[in-house]
Amino acid sequence: MLIIIGLVVTLGCVLGGYMAMGGHIEVLAQPWEFVIIGGAALGTFLVANPMAVVKDSAKGALEALKDAVPKPEDYLDILGLLYSLLREMKEKPKNEVEAHIDMPEESSIFQEYPGVMEDEEFVSFICDYCRLIIVGNARPHEVEALMEEEIETIRHDKMKAYHALTAVSDGLPALGIVAAVLGVVKAMGAIASSPEVLGGLIGAALVGTFLGIFLSYAVVGPIASKVKVVREKNMRKYVVAKQTLIAYMNGSLPQIALEFGRKAISGHDRPTIDEVEEQAMTAGAA
Repeated sequence: MLIIIGLVVTLGCVLGGYMAMGGHIEVLAQPWEFVIIGGAALGTFLVANPMAVVKDSAKGALEALKDAVPKPEDYLDILGLLYSLLREMKEKPKNEVEAHIDMPEESSIFQEYPGVMEDEEFVSFICDYCRLIIVGNARPHEVEALMEEEIETIRHDKMKAYHALTAVSDGLPALGIVAAVLGVVKAMGAIASSPEVLGGLIGAALVGTFLGIFLSYAVVGPIASKVKVVREKNMRKYVVAKQTLIAYMNGSLPQIALEFGRKAISGHDRPTIDEVEEQAMTAGAA
């Protein structure tokens, strides 16, 4: 929602200021300039990126539009799920725990947290390391190093959409110049026309420069930055899971391990210790 509000404010101020100083809005209606710049940007985007990144960029832009970041209640669900798993690992035989982590979609524990289950990659991350823990011969510092390496790999993949959109943003001013040059070429073909006609053609050509710069710094660039912010925030839940599981491996009780995970949450979104205890009690009663 903030993206839409920001774009409306930006566009309103730019066009409103232009009209207030006597500009004619119809001069900016140059659809073929949009075609040249937009088509060239899309074409170079497709050339530079594999289809997986193209699709992920669209997904990232949608996530940015929805501001799809974990909320405090989402972190409570993650901590509740981790507590339930740690309690099972501490109290139940190995084969019973394996039944949950081998088929999380059929697990009564995972089914209690449908919001967490929506992120299959994150669920797989939790299950993989719970499996390593119950094997019993993995050292905590080795598992922690492996977790950090995987988290960095996931972050690298998640940031590909941001880098792809940033590259488009960086190229748009130059593509605007391309459109402007083509407009000037057209105007030069009518050099013998009246000053009014020639001025209109040159003005239309300069719209291309305006569009390229405006789309770069006021539309695509900010959206790319928002994609980065949203995805960085979504990476935080992996750190929460890592801290919780490593604390348990180092000998902490499940309830204490949750506090390690809670402290990894940014202060703005961090649930209180009472909320976490209540969530753990709810999970323990399930």
